[in-house]
Amino acid sequence: MKDQLEALRPQAAARISEAADTAALDAVRVAYLGKKGALTAILKQMGGLSAEERPVIGQLANELRGSLEAMLQERGEQLKAEEVAARLGRETLDITMPGTARPLGHKHPLTIVLDEVKEIFLGMGFSVATGPEVENEYYNFTALNIPEGHSARDEQDTFYTTEGLVLRTATSPVQVRYMERHKPPIRIIAPGRVYRQDTPDATHSPLFHQIEGLVVDEGVTMGHLKATLDQLAKGLFGESTRTRFRPHYFPFTEPSAEVDVSCFRCGGAGCPFCKGEGWVEILGAGMVHPNVLRNGGIDPEKYSGFAFGVGLDRLTLARFRIDDIRLLFENDLRFLGQF
Repeated sequence: MKDQLEALRPQAAARISEAADTAALDAVRVAYLGKKGALTAILKQMGGLSAEERPVIGQLANELRGSLEAMLQERGEQLKAEEVAARLGRETLDITMPGTARPLGHKHPLTIVLDEVKEIFLGMGFSVATGPEVENEYYNFTALNIPEGHSARDEQDTFYTTEGLVLRTATSPVQVRYMERHKPPIRIIAPGRVYRQDTPDATHSPLFHQIEGLVVDEGVTMGHLKATLDQLAKGLFGESTRTRFRPHYFPFTEPSAEVDVSCFRCGGAGCPFCKGEGWVEILGAGMVHPNVLRNGGIDPEKYSGFAFGVGLDRLTLARFRIDDIRLLFENDLRFLGQF
């Protein structure tokens, strides 16, 4: 048995040194030190030894095991180092090569125009207010002086939910909610999404964007409204732009007006875009109705105010000379990439 153990050492050492990779080395370990390995098979014969021989053979076997384990560890470290070096050689990265360019996104045309509008009004001392897109009928209609039975409440115009709520048809409810929480002086714009039951076409969409404006203070007049909208028109379409007010009716303002700007394509001379009139309608406005002020908790005997509502989508179409509103919602990169 002693001869067997001594013969095992050079045999195992040779196989360890010949192992080409860590997998082959592990196979050598199992072949000599595993449960069914060569060393284990020799040690199973110790039962036939005398009491004097067992300690000698046991010590020799332990020394052999320790020696083989040391050789396996040393060779394993060598193989791992070689494998790492080979992998680094295969995966060499040339950091001087140009990288793959990542195209950067940019603002949507609606966002571009909204930011321009915000800048104009922030420069005039306005702040930006927001409100819920799902409203109750009180804030969406009643508080804005729109009585029951008014055509604006018809189901063919408004999205109603089963809980009696509505998808807001304008951002006007933000005005009342803001007046309830704040006292004059008030200067806000309220941009956001609104919803109406329209069939999509070149000029209509069931979802669109609106910017409401509200000013409430002592002594506010139509003159203040006119000056404010003049500043908006000049800021968006150029310093030569003029505004025109035409009498109109809105239940939440009195007096009310439709507001036109001189055509930004022909300068007012008349062209196909303005249908030869020289003017383009952009928004509705007026002095806040006393009932709306009362519903907001403000005394109409002491305070007055003006309000306006402009379609952001319409401004964007005009600003960039786009002829179909659906292009703003289709997410076609061929279209959006132009801005």
